[in-house]
Amino acid sequence: MTLLTQAMPWIQIVLAVLLTALILLQRSGAELGGAFGGGGDGSGGATYTRRGAEKIIFTATIVIAVLFVVVSLLALFVVRG
Repeated sequence: MTLLTQAMPWIQIVLAVLLTALILLQRSGAELGGAFGGGGDGSGGATYTRRGAEKIIFTATIVIAVLFVVVSLLALFVVRG
């Protein structure tokens, strides 16, 4: 149990760095017109489909974020217990 307690902060640091890197690698599609339903690129607000590496990065971001939350909650209960 002490090994888990000692490793938990390092696991959180690695997950946080990975999560930050994956978020920064994603496409920046946050245009002001898109926030109000407009496309800004002339597409008329058509939906955007992720393909290839972009889809992998998007999915990996979600997985790493969920892992980070789970590890953080586990660390909370291990430290308290």
